[in-house]
Amino acid sequence: MELVRTQPELAPVEWRISRDLVSYEAAVAAMEARAAAISARESPELVWLLEHPPLYTAGTSAKREQLLGARFPVHASGRGGQLTYHGPGQRVAYLMLDLNHRGRDVRRFVHHLEEWIMRALASLGVAGERRRDRIGVWVRRPDKGPEFEDKIAAIGIRIRRWVTLHGIAINVDCDLAHFGGIVPCGMSEPRYGVTSFADLHMSITMHALDAALQREFEQIFGK
Repeated sequence: MELVRTQPELAPVEWRISRDLVSYEAAVAAMEARAAAISARESPELVWLLEHPPLYTAGTSAKREQLLGARFPVHASGRGGQLTYHGPGQRVAYLMLDLNHRGRDVRRFVHHLEEWIMRALASLGVAGERRRDRIGVWVRRPDKGPEFEDKIAAIGIRIRRWVTLHGIAINVDCDLAHFGGIVPCGMSEPRYGVTSFADLHMSITMHALDAALQREFEQIFGK
């Protein structure tokens, strides 16, 4: 697989970690401002790691009937995809990267996001896999049945002037029951569910995941 690396003229990617919960409105406003600054070459690219309070977001392909019960606020999102849940115990990584320098290829960018997640998970002992017909990273669940798979990481992006917004979400130790208020990512078949490190009986800290994400990011996207 071809790796996309930062061009020499780009400043190093900035990494930001928010320890407190960040409201969705504040995160979107900050992302959009930063993306505009990157497009104007006034700021470096940014990877922002955070957690949200409990909420649902609706992507551009979301359907009303997939909202089963609005237990938490529902936010319309400009990202691709359908409905998903964010909340404490889930690591969200928002990426503001300049594809003008990294290659104007959306499909390749999503492929690299999946590869990034899978490498980080593998370094922590989880075998995540991609699927051609389902975006995100999946874990086989033979304990539930031979055809059962659970999603451990979701992907939803938006691109404006070839600068990326939004990104990925990895379930570490979040309340998976909160996904019950929606049809997650439009997957209604019983054999497709959601999981987390904790659900897989793995005790992984946010700090360990963050370190793995940063290490594997540099292997794929460069410093």
